[in-house]
Amino acid sequence: MATVDLTQFHRTFFAESLEGLDAMEAALLELDGGASGSELVDTIFRAAHSIKGGAATFGFADVAAFTHVAESLLAEVRDGHRAAEGELIELMLRSVDCLRGMIERSRAHQPVADADSEALRAQLQRLAGTADAPVVQAPKPGATVRGWQIRLVAMPQLLQSGNDPLRVFRELQALGRLEVSRAFLLETAPAQLAQLDPTQCFLGWELLLHGDLAREAVQGVFEWLDGDCELAITALPERRDPAVSAAPAPVAGSAPPAAASGGSIRVDIDKIDALINMMGELVITQSMLSDLGERFDMSQLPRLRDRLTHLERNTRELQESVMRIRMLPIGSVFNRFPRMVHDLERKLDKRVNLQLHGEHTELDKTVLEKIGDPLVHLVRNAIDHGLEKPAQRLAAGKSEAGTLSLDAWHEGGNIVVRVSDDGAGLNHAAIAAKAVQRGLIEASHDLSDEEIAELIFQPGFSTSDTATDLSGRGVGMDVVRRNVRDLGGSVGVRSVTGKGSAFTITLPLTLAIIEGLVTAVGEERYILPLISVVESLRLRGDAVRRIAGGGEVFPFRGDYVPILRLHHAFACTDAVTDVEHGIVVVVDDGHRRVGLLVDALVGQQQAVIKSLEAHYRRVRGISGATILSDGSVALIIDVAGVVQLGNAGRKAAA
Repeated sequence: MATVDLTQFHRTFFAESLEGLDAMEAALLELDGGASGSELVDTIFRAAHSIKGGAATFGFADVAAFTHVAESLLAEVRDGHRAAEGELIELMLRSVDCLRGMIERSRAHQPVADADSEALRAQLQRLAGTADAPVVQAPKPGATVRGWQIRLVAMPQLLQSGNDPLRVFRELQALGRLEVSRAFLLETAPAQLAQLDPTQCFLGWELLLHGDLAREAVQGVFEWLDGDCELAITALPERRDPAVSAAPAPVAGSAPPAAASGGSIRVDIDKIDALINMMGELVITQSMLSDLGERFDMSQLPRLRDRLTHLERNTRELQESVMRIRMLPIGSVFNRFPRMVHDLERKLDKRVNLQLHGEHTELDKTVLEKIGDPLVHLVRNAIDHGLEKPAQRLAAGKSEAGTLSLDAWHEGGNIVVRVSDDGAGLNHAAIAAKAVQRGLIEASHDLSDEEIAELIFQPGFSTSDTATDLSGRGVGMDVVRRNVRDLGGSVGVRSVTGKGSAFTITLPLTLAIIEGLVTAVGEERYILPLISVVESLRLRGDAVRRIAGGGEVFPFRGDYVPILRLHHAFACTDAVTDVEHGIVVVVDDGHRRVGLLVDALVGQQQAVIKSLEAHYRRVRGISGATILSDGSVALIIDVAGVVQLGNAGRKAAA
């Protein structure tokens, strides 16, 4: 009989197990926050039971054994024999972390159990007790064994708990040669077939397992059946019982390890339906064009144009449908922070009220995967540096618990994520003093609050005199800004002393396609992201002011904006050099503006972004490249990068 290759289901098991652990963690944090109710306990128990059953099914015995012990402890809570509070919740949270690590090691085909997991498992066992352990009759000292006799009697609810006797038999076959000496029907079984409930089990088996096996290996197969069966294991004397339990040898012809897990996303069925509908429309349009092409003459030209318009509309709608498939809610990133805040509260002796808003705001999967680390830095800094301890807050007339808010919303073609707190705000005096000490500014410079706030993004900048595992090494905020800029976004800070701080990250919804303004500079074409374009204008010669150092600025909406000549920045030949004969495009990275001098505006189009770094190298001021409709290559401007290039002129003007 052909066997089923279970490795094909491993990826789904890993994904569902990690989701189950997230559900356990969220419910445990609610219990720790004072929430009550059997539903939370049931949620935790069901998640643990599902992970245990799946791990046992797919051969991850260490994960199943660990979860079995945790489940036994949870069963006591569910049955009202133990309270879900304090030390127990902390222990279960540590168990969730441990299981995450074990699952990740299983996915990477590494040894799953380690000293930490075994120590935590032993701690759980001590707390839960071992009264429900299966009965194992050990051989007498000095006796020899040739295998094990096993009597397994199923409880009626065995199938309802997700267990399967056939899976148990497969596990035993992997250890040695298995014989079923007797299978029998229990006396409690219904007398009539019509009365039989297919969800209940009324069977028992007597088995013989032949092989030079340690009893721990045999007992481990039944570990997840605790409470769902009656079990007795008796040694068959003949050879010496191995003194040390060893892992079973690989079975000849067994399936190879599963391939490394690739990226995957879950998609709502509505998005799939929309995609299928658009494909249908595209097929109809293609059929109409084919029919027209078979008998085309010049009289059909209006119909051709009409159907090409249909094709363009269908193509755009299909593109939008495909892009929506990659859009995922930012809540999957936000969900990691309740646990982080819970741990930091205890570590730093602070009280934090975490507020999450906009969890359903969607953004591209690629952006979502890369925004997590910058947000972790900002949240840790807000709790460590921003929020005061309870006594300090009470002395300042604030509530004992600080408020930390994570907000997300769409704004134009971008997503905006803000991390704000009601803490002490930035210590402007300490930041300025440290900047003077490091030689970043002169002691005589009188900087605005905004300019002082920008100093915290300097590489290696920190006002802490000592480094801890949370802060003080000066790498956090520099990493935040660099990572955000790598995503084509920007980060800014607003802070009021004694009132708190707000860090705002602005990111593109997707890294794959942008709406761009095509400009000409000499013989080259450059695309400016339309979301960053403020205005384009022609300047008279007398509107340009030259400043010390060779920079140029012009007045724009009550401020002076520096001019950056793109033909200088990118060494373009045959470009317009006179400002009067060119066009200045004002761009904004969210916090600063610069005017880019170009020869002309070519038009607006969607640009499919191709990585320049992957095919050439990283170029300052360029975020990628695209192919235009005529087949030529155009470079896409990194607005944050060119704003940095032009910022020197702005500082001189100030």
